[in-house]
Amino acid sequence: MEPVDLNAAADAYAAAPLLNCLLREAADPDTGAAGAYRLRGSGRLLRVRGDRRPTRPELRTAAGWHPLSHTELVKLTADELREYTGVSNDELPVEIADSREAVAALLVARAGAEPPADPYVLSEQSLVMGHPHHPAPKARGGAPAASWLPYAPEAHARFPLVFLGLREDQAVQEGGAAADAAVDSLAEALDGPRAPAGYRLLPAHPWQLDLVAGRPGIREAFEDGRLLRLGPGRLPVWPTASIRTVYVPGADVDLFAKFSLDVRITNDVRRLWRHDLLRLRRTDAAVRAGFARLRRSGPAARWLSDRGYRTASFAFEELAVLVRDGLRGHVEPGTTPLLAAALAEGFPGNPLERTADPSGWWRAYLRRVVVPVLELFARDGIVLEAHLQNVLVAFDAEGMPAQALFRDAEGVKLPGDLPREAAWQRLVYCLVVNHLAEIAGALAAHHPGSAPGLWPAAREEFARHAEDRSLPEVAALLGAAGLPAKTNLLLRWTRADGADARYLPLPNPLRG
Repeated sequence: MEPVDLNAAADAYAAAPLLNCLLREAADPDTGAAGAYRLRGSGRLLRVRGDRRPTRPELRTAAGWHPLSHTELVKLTADELREYTGVSNDELPVEIADSREAVAALLVARAGAEPPADPYVLSEQSLVMGHPHHPAPKARGGAPAASWLPYAPEAHARFPLVFLGLREDQAVQEGGAAADAAVDSLAEALDGPRAPAGYRLLPAHPWQLDLVAGRPGIREAFEDGRLLRLGPGRLPVWPTASIRTVYVPGADVDLFAKFSLDVRITNDVRRLWRHDLLRLRRTDAAVRAGFARLRRSGPAARWLSDRGYRTASFAFEELAVLVRDGLRGHVEPGTTPLLAAALAEGFPGNPLERTADPSGWWRAYLRRVVVPVLELFARDGIVLEAHLQNVLVAFDAEGMPAQALFRDAEGVKLPGDLPREAAWQRLVYCLVVNHLAEIAGALAAHHPGSAPGLWPAAREEFARHAEDRSLPEVAALLGAAGLPAKTNLLLRWTRADGADARYLPLPNPLRG
């Protein structure tokens, strides 16, 4: 077995999503050469190999096709965007390079790490490439790898939480007794310290604590006793794909805990923002009620509830911890939950790759994932952010999709949050463009014979639902020429707010 060239592998992992963005957002297919695209900024020709994960970029020159190194590809991207938009940006090329260096560090770390035995955790920790249409999906804020690798899910990390003591008169929390008990239970589950009299436990992510502990306000709180360092838990937690959310499985406790992380990951600095926390209970309650109605009508889908949060009044966003339902009690007996994003990127044991019935597998997947999203919108006007990292799919012993589980109240939109047209656009982007297109592409790559029937089957599932429910948007979707695709490269280049989604139309595979 030949040794793997980790440097070349890092280039390939980093180039694929960058090329996906560049070709989607700033180029047009050119019929003059196979795999060639005409760049809109300069008019130059760029050629790639592959479709879903483009590789081996080459630029047409007077001397022929010139292979581009990753450094040259980043420079080409910056030059093209500068010409195409008329805007300069010195930060994004650095961020893209940082993402590539992060991938290289992850590959080295993975080579010497022991993968988790739990298939679910393995799926959460499998995203070495990450978002397939983001220019810098693995950027870590430019920090040295040594500062973040101990907490990186892609490096198969596990680590203890740090427990703080927060003086009772400084504690802010919401979610009632159940959320209160859930936060306190983390110390017991992880064999952590107990809070002294007059203090409440405040679990902290060690990386976030490293980032903010010296800041004014927090430093003074440690000095005057409003905040105490109680020490780490003895047992580790598992970081999930979102990096700042950890899984805490145990005999008595089965929870997720989500923290702030003052680092830009893809489009946003990943804080638990005050405005999101203040609307959390209203949003989560509405979604829980919607899923309860779904269960009465048949779909096996479940919602992992964001129960509540605890934080410090003087560092409301920086030190917040949110507790979320774990898997126990939600996953159908005899099934194994896996992260949807991992099915698209691939990992050992991926049921998508090993199925003997790809067409049946796909139809079952559509029933489990599509129906709950459309039902909640039709009945309640709720938009789930059903992208690949917010959906778990549980598989039976034969590897067939049996259930979908949805998470993250922060991304949910309720009636009135957006105009209905914008809400539907968001639903279609997350569900169809971000999610189903990637799963269909992966299935077709592993089972080429199934490819012609995948989108007709998806069209049938959407059409069937349109007949069962009063949802005129579905009929319009099935007749639309284009689907909304988020422009992550242009968003980052123009320094738009991370939540300011902008879309361009893609050819609609659902159209008859």
